[in-house]
Order: sequence, then structure tokens, then C-alpha cells
Amino acid sequence: MSFPFDLDLLRTFAAVVDAGGFTRAGDRVHLTQSTVSQQIKKLEANIGHSLLLRDRSTGGIQTTEEGEVLLSYARRILATAEEATDIMRKPAAPKTVRLGVPEDFAGRRLIDLLSGFSSASPHVRLDTVSGWSVELRRLLHADEIDLALIKREPDEGACLASWTEELVWVESMDRPVRDDPVPLAVFPVGCIYRERAIRFIEQSGRRWRIAYTSQGLMGVQAAVASGLGISLLPSDAVLPEHRPLDAADGFDPQPSSELALVKGRSRLSPEGRSLADFLRANLFVRERESGETARAGFRFRT
Repeated sequence: MSFPFDLDLLRTFAAVVDAGGFTRAGDRVHLTQSTVSQQIKKLEANIGHSLLLRDRSTGGIQTTEEGEVLLSYARRILATAEEATDIMRKPAAPKTVRLGVPEDFAGRRLIDLLSGFSSASPHVRLDTVSGWSVELRRLLHADEIDLALIKREPDEGACLASWTEELVWVESMDRPVRDDPVPLAVFPVGCIYRERAIRFIEQSGRRWRIAYTSQGLMGVQAAVASGLGISLLPSDAVLPEHRPLDAADGFDPQPSSELALVKGRSRLSPEGRSLADFLRANLFVRERESGETARAGFRFRT
């Protein structure tokens, strides 16, 4: 059985009723009067009812009871069809790029950076996940994210770009720590700063203990400021409430670590390459302009 509600027929039917006649309806739907009449007859044949009553003397029309009922449905069908057409004509949904970021890099610092990318690339949707480097590597390997910023030892494998991170030993400015074992305020297992701190203290022949652990940078910063323990942090994470430690305090300077932009195993989409280019150009741009970033940018690879 064929569908009786042909959109063109319904559109002509509504036009006849709204215009109050066949001739004026023809102007609205850009058809001749005879074609309008033929379409109404075809719709009536499909429905099996007379839909319009014609006044031959005045040229006016009036809906029958069946026509009145159909008109209500016709308007809804036509409105739905128009809505569907508008939706289908709109640009496709934004392409998604999945980015992994270090736990201590998430928050306002990340939002400020990525808002610039979103403004420049409104057609790209960003999905971000924060975690420690061990977890981000797993997500990359499983193709659950496209790109990740990973804290690691310098030159530890291929990357799209890399930036050096100066590391600083810090304690509380007001409550210095001189305990034995050395109390440490650190991130969870798998963090390069934690591993570096423990390895150095052991190699120096001293004992250590974990005094405080936090998933977030603010927690570790606050723990150090309150005197709970000593920590090894990136230089840009040192607060005025922190006192840097040096060799005179028994804490030799540590080699710089590295923040690397790494991609997953799959080939990057154009949107992924666009985000990578943006990060290479804008991450730590202020430090780069002031000469504090020692190295930035490998040749882009996919």
C-alpha cells in the first residue's frame, strides 16, 4: 500500500486552505491552477474522502469535516519534515579529539590553554582525561585517547614535541623540615617527581617516608607549605610559601624532566594534527619567549 500523505500534495492542500482558493494557492506553491486542482483530486483519491467544498460562484473553498481533520495533521507533518530538513542541512557534528593531560596540569591552566584552541577551531570537540603518565600511556596504547601530554625522562622515546621542566626541591617557608627519615609530600606511584625524589634520597644514604600523598598539584603544594613534608616540583609550581632547597641543605639540584606530546598508535585525524600544532605553538609560549624553555618542537610526525 502506497503512503497517501505525499508531502507535495499536503503542501498544496494547506496552501489552498490558507490562500482561500486554487488560483492564489498556485502562486504560493508556484503551480498553475489546473495543477493545483489535479493535486487536490489526487490527495482526495488517496485519502478516500472529499476534502474541500468549492463555491463555483465566488471561487472560495471550505474544508469538509475530513478535510478539517487532515489539515491539522498536514500542518504537523509539514512542520516535522521542515525541521528534519533543517537539521540535515546543518554542518556535521564536531569531530572529536581525545587528549590526555597530566594530573598536575589539569584545571585552570589547561582550560585557559584549550579555550584558545576551541575559539580558533569551533568545529572540533575536545574530550580531555587527566591521569598520571602510566595511565596515559595505557590509554594511548589502547587507542582510547589520540594525544597525551606525558611527564617523563628526557628523550624517552618518540614524540611530536617536548619541553623541558626544571625541578626544584621545596619545603615550607615558615616550617622547615629536618626530620629523619625525610618526610615526603608526593604524588601517587608512577609519578616521575616521586620516583626522582625517592631515588635521590636513597642514593644519598638517607631514609625517607611518605608523609603525604595527593592526586592533585594543589594538595602537594599545600602539604609542603604547611610543613608536612619536602617535595620535588616543577619550578612553575613553586609557591611564595615554599622555600627552595639546594646542596647546602643536602638536596642537590636535579636534572630537568620532560613534558612530551605523544600520539597513540593510530594515524592522527586532521583535527588531531590541528590540536597538536596548536599545543606545539602555544604551550609554555611565555616561557619560550622569555628564554626559559630550553627546547620545543620535533618535526610533526603521524
